[in-house]
Amino acid sequence: MTENSVLQNPALQPAPSFVEHRVPREGSKLYVREYPGTGPAFVLMHGFPDNLHIYDRLIPILVDAGRRVVAFDFLGFGASDKPSSYGYSFEQQLGDLGAVVEFLKLGQIVPVGHDAGGISAIDYSLSNPQRVSKLCLLNTFYGNAPTLRLPELVELFAVPDLRALAVAIATDPKQMAFLLTFQQSQFKINASEAQIDMVDAVLAPLINDNFAQQPSAGPAFAALAVSVRAQIELNDKHLPRLKDLPFPSTIIWGKGDAYLDTGVAEDLAAHIEGASLHILDAGHWPQLDLPEEVGSYLLA
Repeated sequence: MTENSVLQNPALQPAPSFVEHRVPREGSKLYVREYPGTGPAFVLMHGFPDNLHIYDRLIPILVDAGRRVVAFDFLGFGASDKPSSYGYSFEQQLGDLGAVVEFLKLGQIVPVGHDAGGISAIDYSLSNPQRVSKLCLLNTFYGNAPTLRLPELVELFAVPDLRALAVAIATDPKQMAFLLTFQQSQFKINASEAQIDMVDAVLAPLINDNFAQQPSAGPAFAALAVSVRAQIELNDKHLPRLKDLPFPSTIIWGKGDAYLDTGVAEDLAAHIEGASLHILDAGHWPQLDLPEEVGSYLLA
């Protein structure tokens, strides 16, 4: 590991203090970290198959600015409960967000969605416009953008007829390790040395642990992946409503993303009236690659 990658590892940097919560959710518990501050809380949502630690480098910047920050793991991921017989879905994730907002009595919030977490951020904004101060999206997807390309790992699990096989693979550490190694290698194609270091030092251990620990994130990942195409089709019907959002929206994008490319960002921005779009020299996780720049746009 290079000195540069060591410096980029959030585990080796001082972290601001936080309060842990276990938020009740349909007989299970969501793991939540709350960082004290003022103003509408930034509520940070991860995609799949990662967890709240994708924001570890961004959170200190928001907290240092005096802002309240909340990060949580969706049910089935990270430190949240992972009930084995549960109907994991994007609708469930939207409910997870609502449960966190209500339990912490957050009032108005700034939903921040990355990757598949952007679906919950957008849907919450559409359903609760009076409770949203600003919408922020990082390398995410919603409808059928012309250049949208899902990672091979997700595509493999997105075939409904192969669900039983997909769940078996996702819950077998050895098989899943092979797939994860392959997918991580694809994110490194055309990436800078710093971005490759970030994948190796931070993202690979984070994602691998999600599946290696027991209970595993495998069932939640498989369920979301198998329903992702249907969810995108459903989201297409909601796209016209994005022009009526009564609050500002900020879209921050790493241009080195081979799957959610800048065409996806531009398509999303075209649907959201008045959205500001910021293209950064980063990969799929701009909040890890360039946390200072991402933080400045979130705080603007």
